[in-house]
Amino acid sequence: MPPAQSQSATLIGSVQRAMRLLECVAEHEHGAPAKQLARETGLALPTAYHLLRTLVHEGYLRRDKGLFFLGDAAVRLSSSGAQQKRRSTIVDALARWRDAIGVPVYYAVYRDGEIEVMCVSDTPGNPAVEEWADFRETAHAHAIGQCLLSQLDDEARRDHLDRYPVQSITPYTVRDNHTLLRRLERTRRLEPVTERQEYALGTVCAAIPITVGTTAATMAISLPSHQADRLMSAAQQLQREIGRLMGSLAISISI
Repeated sequence: MPPAQSQSATLIGSVQRAMRLLECVAEHEHGAPAKQLARETGLALPTAYHLLRTLVHEGYLRRDKGLFFLGDAAVRLSSSGAQQKRRSTIVDALARWRDAIGVPVYYAVYRDGEIEVMCVSDTPGNPAVEEWADFRETAHAHAIGQCLLSQLDDEARRDHLDRYPVQSITPYTVRDNHTLLRRLERTRRLEPVTERQEYALGTVCAAIPITVGTTAATMAISLPSHQADRLMSAAQQLQREIGRLMGSLAISISI
């Protein structure tokens, strides 16, 4: 059997016709009747009616006064697709910066009172820092957490520290809430936040603050401590790269 014929034999015609109907409905913002949809998709009217009823039953379409519109299930699919595309923008950017700078790159946000590391891009030659102590509970000790906390107001910072008080992680970790709060108050807006062996011995880190609307976010890097002299130049390079892509990143981060 020729390859093209073999491939077409595996396709399900009813699925193809249903997808054509969905695409056609999506083109009509104010809805369309079955007869018009059948005509525009080249389907026999009885076939179109059968598929339209099925799609309404499954929630992919809804019918109102004889017109068909996209249903909640179709909207959820569209939303999921858009979310995947936004995540892909972040993942691609991190991989590009990882290769250009030669360091692991992290992306994290502060959401609903918690630190969430959303994506990490590293390589076997430049591995990411192992999360040996829960990142959510140790914001005071790593650059990602300090950078995110620095973007919050005083009340939100104190609320976070009430839930996750300062604790000793390494000999270099900040010692108490008061000292940490003073450090955060002195942090200048848009400047990289750095820490040296406060979270993991043998590692130094820097985080770039990114505030989009009400969302506090950060891109960060890490280096082995014997390369500490590279930290600021690498952080500044990352900050320049972020600046070039800030438009598309802002859309991705704000969702």
